[in-house]
Amino acid sequence: MESYKLFDAEFKFVSLIWEHEPLNSTELSKLCLQELGWKKSTTYNMIRKLAERGILRNEQAVVTTLINREQVQKYESEVLLEKAFDNSLPSFIAAFLKDKKLSKEEADKIKRMIEGATK
Repeated sequence: MESYKLFDAEFKFVSLIWEHEPLNSTELSKLCLQELGWKKSTTYNMIRKLAERGILRNEQAVVTTLINREQVQKYESEVLLEKAFDNSLPSFIAAFLKDKKLSKEEADKIKRMIEGATK
């Protein structure tokens, strides 16, 4: 499994790019100042760091992502499932649903997902 691990600040940064890409690096710097309170140097360091990791592309001052939100969510959920629930999906679901009520629509949607994933 490829590593799509993003720390909180990285995730917020990449989320801004997902929402606005393709994005000129100068515009991204302004957006990061506005949304995250980052200096230009922080933004450019983050671009460089994530480009080196294969998360972003920065070509001719245009920043785009090389991964999508779903890939990150899948990676993070697999790590959580393995780390906290010993790879047991039923244990994860039981913990998630504890003290929580689903609407009929949510329950129906989850049932359809399970039926679609059943071998």
